[in-house]
Amino acid sequence: MGSFSATHWIIIAVLFLVLFGAKRLPDAARGLGRSLRIFKSEMNEMQADGDTKASPTTPAPELPAAQPSVDPAEQAKKDLHKA
Repeated sequence: MGSFSATHWIIIAVLFLVLFGAKRLPDAARGLGRSLRIFKSEMNEMQADGDTKASPTTPAPELPAAQPSVDPAEQAKKDLHKA
């Protein structure tokens, strides 16, 4: 009762052909394939995100302190006053 025989599969194929038509059936199969590919990639991405959250995190490296930006004209004035 749980498995399909060859005649069941033939009846299902004929029903799909009648419902969708011979021209729309390849487009429907292509759309289903794209949907499954996207679903699979999203599932892999979710698993990868879960793996990175479960692993211990390392602290981010400290960046050197930012130097204040100096206007070149102001720097030139300071250099002239020093001389």
